[in-house]
Amino acid sequence: MPAERLHLVRHGEVHNPDRVLYERIPGFGLSEAGRAMTRAAAAHVAALGRPVTRLVCSPLQRARESAEPFATEFGLTPVIDERVIEPWNAFAGKRMKRAMLNPLNWRLLIDPSVPSWGEPFASIAERMTEAMAAAWDEASSGDAVIVSHQAAIWTARLAVAGEKLAHSPTTRRCALSSVTSFERRDDGSFVEVAYAEPASAGVDLGAV
Repeated sequence: MPAERLHLVRHGEVHNPDRVLYERIPGFGLSEAGRAMTRAAAAHVAALGRPVTRLVCSPLQRARESAEPFATEFGLTPVIDERVIEPWNAFAGKRMKRAMLNPLNWRLLIDPSVPSWGEPFASIAERMTEAMAAAWDEASSGDAVIVSHQAAIWTARLAVAGEKLAHSPTTRRCALSSVTSFERRDDGSFVEVAYAEPASAGVDLGAV
């Protein structure tokens, strides 16, 4: 039996004292507040009273650490899936406000619709929806959880809803440790059924 519901969970707050765009750079783990946020997300999903039988996460440290409370809560071993990783970004390792003031970087901002500064939205949508379908099919009934990243989750949500993929990062409804839930129609397409922010605190710095 496939899954009955799928939850896209964003990682918790990251320890990022220099406030750089952490992208796929190794070594960016959760802050203490971030760990508490991930526990709140896992508790929220558990409180739904729905068994979770499949746990997938991005290979990045912050996502793997955010999956730990789910692994403990539901007795699962997280499965690493490269398809749900943070999008690559040409501003990785930089402080965005400073980088955008540098005329040498303006060429990267020429076409927000792709976007010209990073992985194309179409590429993100394709790999994320493939990973969602795989997690759904590989679950032994119950629910599936995928721990991923803001840009990846929001782009997947836009794709599922049939909306334009091009967007400003400031318009994303995908808070730290938020839970965006989907069900699947008979034709195989996904539909969003719920959104929750179990951990409303946290400093959202460094997201792509």
